[in-house]
Amino acid sequence: MPEGHGTGLTLVTGADRAATAAVAAAVRPAGGVLVAHDLRGLREGVVHRRLVDDDGARDAVLELAHGCVACTLREDLLPMLRRLARDPAVRDVVLLLDPGTEPEAVTEALHTLVPAGADGPLADVLAPRGVVGVLDAATWLDDAGGDDALVDRGLGLTADDERTVAQVVVGQAEHADVLVVAGRCPSPWDRVRLDAVLDRLAPRAVRLTVADPPASAPAVAADLGVEVVARLADRPADARRGVPVDAHAPLLRGQPPLAGDAGVSLLHVGHRRPFHPERLHAAVDVLLHGTIRVRGRVWVASQPEHVLWLESAGGALQVGHAGRWLAADDGARTWDDVDDERRAAAALRWDERFGDREQQLVVLVHDADPARIVEALDAALLTDAELARGEAAWRRFPDPFGHRHADPCDDLPGGVDSEPGRREGGAG
Repeated sequence: MPEGHGTGLTLVTGADRAATAAVAAAVRPAGGVLVAHDLRGLREGVVHRRLVDDDGARDAVLELAHGCVACTLREDLLPMLRRLARDPAVRDVVLLLDPGTEPEAVTEALHTLVPAGADGPLADVLAPRGVVGVLDAATWLDDAGGDDALVDRGLGLTADDERTVAQVVVGQAEHADVLVVAGRCPSPWDRVRLDAVLDRLAPRAVRLTVADPPASAPAVAADLGVEVVARLADRPADARRGVPVDAHAPLLRGQPPLAGDAGVSLLHVGHRRPFHPERLHAAVDVLLHGTIRVRGRVWVASQPEHVLWLESAGGALQVGHAGRWLAADDGARTWDDVDDERRAAAALRWDERFGDREQQLVVLVHDADPARIVEALDAALLTDAELARGEAAWRRFPDPFGHRHADPCDDLPGGVDSEPGRREGGAG
């Protein structure tokens, strides 16, 4: 039996520091340990860490050689979680994430990075209970559809943190198994629209509503904690539980509603011909206005071997490589490197000429015309005449997606310090 077997791990995430901390404290059970890293001093290489157990709270100040999230994970968080997992007195760990931290980056690290002295990643020795997301009903929808910079809200983790509030709050909600919606929307209609968005963004998440902010109502927080723990224990078999999602997994999971509601709709775009790189770049702007989330796999004519992953939240976009198409190099090498689910999906849709190459995008629209999005993306596809010219000609198309960007500490996939591809606020 592996070390730490049965020690549960619950992640609590949200942009409201006080409300999220109150929920995390309420979720910690007797015999459990709450771990929190305050990253507001990260720019100066300082991290404040707090441990809370049945005996009280213990604070420590960490000085890092490099002020980044990756270093905090490698040098302190992962080794600490391993120690707690090996402690027979610790039955549960609640990990409170800093508001500027995206949960997917942390869960990716838990499943891929191996702490010093360990035989494998921490996901092998900690039983995932799930991810709890806390959002502010009054502001979340505006934040999720906007393009405000994190640094302007005091949530940026480095001086050059270019992420937006939308990227963080959308990721926090999308990754959750239980969503705590705290506070009140400005109007009943706003609440209808918020629910419609969350139904489509996080269809598998259990949603709990509390009218009073948990931070200002201890009794409410305590009752909420009991409810959250019960819902995590009763989570469905297909709950995400913090497991990273492969870029080639099905884009529509959890059976989200496909019909429109209150001006909110989920648009699926699928094509079996490539995009012209320059026309796609020009069309990207339509995806950044009136949308909450765009995710999917893109086939660009100038890069016929590579799967591009396109992802946006509000007005921020990132594009990066997500491996190779199985049809590349006849698929001989790549085919054996992928899981059964991807092989089965490719076999079902295999095209005689293009193999598994295709466009697969899902767009969550809340304040835009879906028909305009479809029209713009259709116009970016190769014409029949361009298609007839063949791959040799396609490769010579000018390609604005051909340059990638990586910052230091890029061994943390999908995190603050390394974003795949490039991020832009528009199509320019």
